[in-house]
Amino acid sequence: MKETAEKLRKVLEEITPILREISDEEASKKPTPEKWSKKEILGHLIDSACNNQQKFIRTMAHKHLDFVGYQQNHWVESQKYIKADWRNLVSFWETYNLHISHIIENVEEGFLSNTITIEEAGPFTLEFIMKDYTEHLKHHLKQILPDADLDSNFKNIYNA
Repeated sequence: MKETAEKLRKVLEEITPILREISDEEASKKPTPEKWSKKEILGHLIDSACNNQQKFIRTMAHKHLDFVGYQQNHWVESQKYIKADWRNLVSFWETYNLHISHIIENVEEGFLSNTITIEEAGPFTLEFIMKDYTEHLKHHLKQILPDADLDSNFKNIYNA
């Protein structure tokens, strides 16, 4: 899992400086009233880190775990990410994900075959959900940075 943790840290290392270049004003713009702003997308990624931390740690404690899903729109709206300071969101997102990489890197091998069912989907192994976490992150980063060639940025991470 050290390789998975390193992939996540490389994403943070490469993308965080790009995110910091985005102005608070630009990050607040919604493409349409029903679509998330960059702030809200990054807020969703913070929520994802929070929810996945729970999944990871709780799945380590049980051979099988039934876990509740979460209402992502409710989470984003309730926390008013649109009103948050962009630089603070970027810093929090980066720090939280450094902690997630620490968890992934230090998981005991014996826990990786433990399984989790999430709102009746699955079961998924702990190893799978840990590896899939960075893919989810990458998907949403492409929404925040649509003009950036993220495949190029991730090339040495995913094609090494």
